Amino acid sequence: MNKIVLRRAGAAVLALSLLALPTQALTVEQARTLLEDYYIDPVSPEVLNQPTIEAMLKALGDPYTQYFTAEEYAQFLASMEDSNIVGVGIVATACEEGLLLSEVLDNSPAQAGGLQAGDILTQVDDNHTAGVPLDTITTWIQGKEGTEVTLHYLRDGEAHSVTLTRTPIVIPATDTTLVDGHIGLITCTTFGSDTARHMKEGLTEYAEQADHWIVDLRSNGGGLTQAAVDSVGLFAGAKTVGYLRDGEGEYYIYKSTGEAQTQKPLLILSDSYTASSSELFSKATGDLGCGIVIGERTYGKGVAQMLMDESSFPDYFADGSAMKITTDRFFSASGATNDVVGVIPDLLVPADLADEVARLLSAGAPEGDTAGYYRVDLKESWYIDSSLAAQPEWADALSALLSALPATAKVWQGAGGEEWTAVSPETLAQKTGVTIEDRSFTDTQDSPYDLAIDLLATYGMVSGIGGGSFDPEGTLTRAQLCSLLAQALNCHMPEGESAFSDVPMDSWYGPAVNALAKMGLVSGLGDGTFRPDQGVDHEQFFSIMGRLAQYLNLTFYEEIKEAPEEVQPGLEGYSDWAQDEVWLLSMSQKGYLGNNLNLLWDAPEDIAPQDVTTREEAAALLYQVLLYTEVLPD
Repeated sequence: MNKIVLRRAGAAVLALSLLALPTQALTVEQARTLLEDYYIDPVSPEVLNQPTIEAMLKALGDPYTQYFTAEEYAQFLASMEDSNIVGVGIVATACEEGLLLSEVLDNSPAQAGGLQAGDILTQVDDNHTAGVPLDTITTWIQGKEGTEVTLHYLRDGEAHSVTLTRTPIVIPATDTTLVDGHIGLITCTTFGSDTARHMKEGLTEYAEQADHWIVDLRSNGGGLTQAAVDSVGLFAGAKTVGYLRDGEGEYYIYKSTGEAQTQKPLLILSDSYTASSSELFSKATGDLGCGIVIGERTYGKGVAQMLMDESSFPDYFADGSAMKITTDRFFSASGATNDVVGVIPDLLVPADLADEVARLLSAGAPEGDTAGYYRVDLKESWYIDSSLAAQPEWADALSALLSALPATAKVWQGAGGEEWTAVSPETLAQKTGVTIEDRSFTDTQDSPYDLAIDLLATYGMVSGIGGGSFDPEGTLTRAQLCSLLAQALNCHMPEGESAFSDVPMDSWYGPAVNALAKMGLVSGLGDGTFRPDQGVDHEQFFSIMGRLAQYLNLTFYEEIKEAPEEVQPGLEGYSDWAQDEVWLLSMSQKGYLGNNLNLLWDAPEDIAPQDVTTREEAAALLYQVLLYTEVLPD
């Protein structure tokens, strides 16, 4: 079937005008055509043959592909701007039970009704919020001025409800203030068409006073891709920001334009609800050398949607409705995707301490005398005022900072003049009276892969077997490998029936196995079974990790297409089905001087293909893959 011609601006086409009088709603056949033609992956007949659009989208299982009525679409567009909206005045993020209220705006209906930050919104009128996309819940809460909405919520485990009257509310999407007299703090709640302009205004207003910039993207669920790209340009200048790849393997390049508005150090704050365009901004600024990310691993929405409405499909959406379809995967300037895996912060700290950690690191560079300062070398040099670090109210932030430092970071204490003395994080902790969370393991010191294991642990990507142990020489079963990779990738665990007859979903490994199978990284044995207790030999492991590398970075995705047809020297002992991935990991990558880069822990001919993989071997290759795919901070 030929695709309907559609002009594309990035991954989204937005209509700013809606027809007032509905004429015809989208039909099931039209929705089927759009999914067949534009969805990023092949859509199964089971999905396409559903009798209604609602059933079709539910069977698809993609929370980002949605249908909007005309009213819902108008509210969706309004939710991304800092203009007047009609609602009740709450700021919330998704949680397991529904929505967690993070802020109740002053002089709002929600404040008058007694709602508080920390309340969990479980129901809007008759609509339950658990598992529902934030965009959809927003359309339920907002509405016409003067109309009522009933919110059901939990506070300290007790159920409450309140009926509120919707009123016009202005919520600025981007706001800039000066903190501690010298730090420019940009708080951005969404990336809308006004975001880059507001950021530029803030950068200009405080250009002389701010010597550091903090961009707070905690709970920012995304917005317009181009708005994030334009915002990156304010810090990076005219650069390639990232790439989109559609289902046919075609690429679209995102580039920022204009000159950078500041050269001052940048720190970005993230949490588990930082998603989509916010992840684009976080990853791009890091890739382009603008700054570092502090906080929690981001959500992992590395796919982009196309908005289809009356302006692009007048025959389909003449009633003012619209459809949002996942059409592309996003890759950063370095070629890495954040899909599923998220953006890994340079400093993994609790989200509620991220702002204080950033402020600790934002002391100005000492002029003439280093005494009274600490220095942290992490991508660039960051300075800490020792008198501030010694204050009790900053102890939690300093502890989080020191606990999060990777082994590759360097810590220094000012020795007077221009001199610095190297110190360990433990020594600095003793000097300041704070404790450090030791994220390393007690039994890996003698492992040749100790550094790789500890770095993965620092970034929260592996866990041990309990009691502080990792069991480096223990062998891996197929179930254990899936559990290890699912944690490292931060997989969103599926529900429902298992794809394998011998993998119960209520087992400790069931969700992990099915999550990796859904990503195409593991498969069964062709008879409906997975054999979870079977050991994973080296060539099986290399095959899985080769597929993972292709998923995580477009360089590996393209390189596998060049895999030689003839057997390469050193790969003769490997099965035919494994040789392409072994070649990809051990022979495809080149250094700056054209030298071969082998990601395996040894030359492939010196590794026995059928020997069972150990935990330390798995960690060693996982670290290399995550490093060379640019997923891990370097």
